[in-house]
Amino acid sequence: MMISTKPILILNLLLTITYIFLCTPYSSSAVAANIISDLHSLQSQFPSGIIHLNETILYRIFNAGRRSFYLIIFFDAIQLHDKPEPNLKTIKSEYALIAKSFSINNQNSSNLSKIFFCDLEFSESEKDFLRFGIHALPNIRIVPPDADDLKSDSIPLDVSESSSLAESMAGFLESKIGLSIGRIHRPPMFSKSQLGFLIGLFLISMPFMTKKILACETPFHHKRIWMFGIMFVYFFSVSGSMFILIRKVPLFVMDRKDSNKLIFFYKGVGMQFGVEGLYVGFLFMTVGLLLPFITRVIVRIKDSMIQRAAMVSAMIVSFWAVKEVVGLNHWKTGYYAHAYLPSSWYK
Repeated sequence: MMISTKPILILNLLLTITYIFLCTPYSSSAVAANIISDLHSLQSQFPSGIIHLNETILYRIFNAGRRSFYLIIFFDAIQLHDKPEPNLKTIKSEYALIAKSFSINNQNSSNLSKIFFCDLEFSESEKDFLRFGIHALPNIRIVPPDADDLKSDSIPLDVSESSSLAESMAGFLESKIGLSIGRIHRPPMFSKSQLGFLIGLFLISMPFMTKKILACETPFHHKRIWMFGIMFVYFFSVSGSMFILIRKVPLFVMDRKDSNKLIFFYKGVGMQFGVEGLYVGFLFMTVGLLLPFITRVIVRIKDSMIQRAAMVSAMIVSFWAVKEVVGLNHWKTGYYAHAYLPSSWYK
């Protein structure tokens, strides 16, 4: 009895099509789940929660089909150029704060599988730097789940420096991803042991401090301490030291044309080096100290010739200091400052 092979072939074809439609989605989802599981495993190996990527991990992530998570990649380099970026270390620490805060704020949430914070070292993955089009640091990229072209589809994260860099970067991430990062958990200034030691030291010294205060023998009872404090505050104010500290302005830079030369002054209002502020502060300090010198010291000199010579010298030095400040302002801004003369004087 002959059995027809045509129904058997049709049956095999139907079973094959059924297997493709039923098993392929399952296998792709299983691969995606395995990748997420592996990323969580790698994440647990680093205290900051930042996954250290390499070429092998990147190849597996970007060649495993459709992704369901965002990658936030911090591009790091020990020395990408001749001179490393001075703000790179600060931005990296702020980036680590975001990653750690996100893990703390979403411990029992499915959001942990939607965002993975990573870093990539230039010396280990130079080709991947070129794939993302990275030519300068600092640089942080957001890679969406549907990104195909890593150079054009990835979103550069704003890393402009500010007083609250982690908070500003977290806000930018939330606006682009649509997920909440949460509160930034900054480490306390003092640990519990350090705080306990300081409190204990304060309590022990309280009786001695009380005795000194009642006897008026503390440093704050000496007028020289107050004079020094006033001079420090005055110089700190007129030299722009607060601006230098907050913005981390360099005192000087090296000349790009000649590495043996240093640039202390920059022509133009768009940039100012720290030495410029300190120099102007020194000039203001000089005039400020000459004023009490004239009113408190010179007036007590009994010899009239010495008194006049000291007065003329103080006026000459004050005039020179003011002229230097005005000249520096004109050199930087291009605006002249001149004395006002009434129009009647010209007649």
